[in-house]
Amino acid sequence: MQGATEPDLRRGRGELVALVYRLGHSTASGVLTLTARGARPDVFVLRRGAAVCGDGELARRTLVARLARAAAEPSIAATFDGGVTAYPPGALHQVSLAGWVRSHLEAQLDGALAEVLVRELAGIPLSLRAELAPPPLDEADRRMLAAMAQPRRLDQIWPLARTPRFRLLAFLHFLRAVGALAGISVPAERSAPVRGLDPRRVAALRLLGVDDAADAEAVKRAYRRLARALHPDLQPHVDDQRRRALERRFAEVTAAYEALA
Repeated sequence: MQGATEPDLRRGRGELVALVYRLGHSTASGVLTLTARGARPDVFVLRRGAAVCGDGELARRTLVARLARAAAEPSIAATFDGGVTAYPPGALHQVSLAGWVRSHLEAQLDGALAEVLVRELAGIPLSLRAELAPPPLDEADRRMLAAMAQPRRLDQIWPLARTPRFRLLAFLHFLRAVGALAGISVPAERSAPVRGLDPRRVAALRLLGVDDAADAEAVKRAYRRLARALHPDLQPHVDDQRRRALERRFAEVTAAYEALA
């Protein structure tokens, strides 16, 4: 993305985070402008894949909070003008965009979302898109990345990664959100029973984590189980970011259930 200009596009939460990751991963330099509806533009100066900020921990936290606030917007206009490499006055420090995206996404995962992720990925061959694969941070990262060097199912990746289940799922959540998982397809043995079904119905069944031949009662039980885990009112002590994530997932699950009703 060096030297390029990203047109002014309205992006959803996931699309914005994926864009920020790509700018960081490609070590882009330039100016990223984010504008939420009814708000002033928020401008970030990027240098080699990092957002520059002033000296001190407070300046770093302020920049991170600005990124998180933008990521929480339901839609936002994003414009990137590439080629700018100079630091703005007083900006001596940097925040890695790719590193921030990973931390931001992995922090979203809790027990309920982990269960949903397992259901959505179960039986699906997963591998990495090399052009978007993150550099390993430690030995556990190296094992997880090596396990996905070729298409493997989740139950095959886990023993090769030799890492705690929650860490692996958080890593997969991050990779999927930024578009770094490749070759995601439904195996023949899993897709055979759904031939001739409406693709939207198949997608709804997958989201609820039920078999393609599930009856109405099984669908209802699956929805109630997920609703108890995801309904934000049943988790009053979570912070605002986590509450928004729960609201989004609950809305998706409810829409899937209503589509099957």
